Amino acid sequence: MALKLKRTLSLFEATFYGVGIIVGAGIYALLGEATNVAGNAVWISFLIGAAISAFTGLSYAELSAMYPKAAAEYVYIKKAYASKFLAFMIGWLIIFTGVVSVATVALGFSGYFASIVKNFYPMSIPDNTFTISAATILIIALSYISFLGIKESSRVNIVTTGIEIAGLVIIILLGLGSYGSVNYFEMPHGFSGVLVASTLVFFAYIGFEDIANISEETKNPKKVLPRALMFAIVITAILYLLTSISAISLVNWQELGKSTNPLALVASKKLGSGAYFLLSFIALFATSSTVLIILIVVARMMYGMADHHALPHKLASIHHKRRTPWIASLVVMSLSIIFVLGGKIETVASITSLGAFITFITVNLSLIWLRFTHPKIPRPFKVPLNIGRFPILPFLGSIFSVFMIFQFEWNIVIVGIAILIVGAAVYYLRKNKIIPIKEINE
Repeated sequence: MALKLKRTLSLFEATFYGVGIIVGAGIYALLGEATNVAGNAVWISFLIGAAISAFTGLSYAELSAMYPKAAAEYVYIKKAYASKFLAFMIGWLIIFTGVVSVATVALGFSGYFASIVKNFYPMSIPDNTFTISAATILIIALSYISFLGIKESSRVNIVTTGIEIAGLVIIILLGLGSYGSVNYFEMPHGFSGVLVASTLVFFAYIGFEDIANISEETKNPKKVLPRALMFAIVITAILYLLTSISAISLVNWQELGKSTNPLALVASKKLGSGAYFLLSFIALFATSSTVLIILIVVARMMYGMADHHALPHKLASIHHKRRTPWIASLVVMSLSIIFVLGGKIETVASITSLGAFITFITVNLSLIWLRFTHPKIPRPFKVPLNIGRFPILPFLGSIFSVFMIFQFEWNIVIVGIAILIVGAAVYYLRKNKIIPIKEINE
């Protein structure tokens, strides 16, 4: 009998899993970049991101209850369109952007770590060497935690997520007394700037969809996953909106927009230099938590696609004792270390957001299509607001996602197209047995 992943996660753990990957490097590192473009209206950018996340999150909730499988998006698209090519392309996009994101967020962690270490122990090691080394060690350490098991990873995630949330709560509390002190609709680059900023801050919301990829490790997934998805989105949306409003209430948008550690800057305005160190320290947990969960998600995507014969079957190997996809985890770790040699977090955040919007379009349309082609499949959770079988909110999620794609800079779109072209080439080579995988035609 083939080994299966171990079901251990409760609703609380699944929700914290989602909150942990959403509340991470994005809000701690990208608030400054977004404010530089949106000005005091940056909170509107976060509101737009929350709306798109909610619309699409409802689609994931219904689909995850219908098909509680790892490699969630791959399964949904394959079921909806019976297209191995389209399903493979979306899976490829998720894996590629995930691996690059791991590398980039790990570098963000090492940057924070280096700044803290230098305050106590001046180093002669070149900055680049130190950051690459620290990022590599972090990836290896967190990959080992991922290998140990989803329960162990979840425990680490709960601790780090609690610390991340505490950092945001500190900012919110510090800003309460200053609410109303600025014009919250000041847009230095007009509403177009707010839209551009929303493509950037959307990276801070990415992760809610990954709850669906732990369905095979969740107890009673048909009931738990939809609830965990919605809880995670609501919790993070509230935290982000209040944090962004507090930040611009305490620091003028021009200064905040130039900061590479924006929340630490905000805290220091009220509490002094000690707060800057405190928030920098909390940022270490935020970035490490994000790295851990992306490592878990990408490994599960590889495992799920391999289990469906879309990738080499070795990637579907389950460790006999730990019951985790150990070969897939090892591959993700190795690829992430390769990519750790370069990359700016704002650039990769945009590439990742672009990939997410493309994925969300296909997922929302998959739900709509399945409503008409497979109406009798049991749906333990169903998206509200429908006209007959037609779901209104997933349709809006698709429209908004298409609109947001047109807000990216051309160089980001070119990178996204290049990723898809490489994926199509890999699929073609595999299907024609130039890269031999016998299962591709099964």
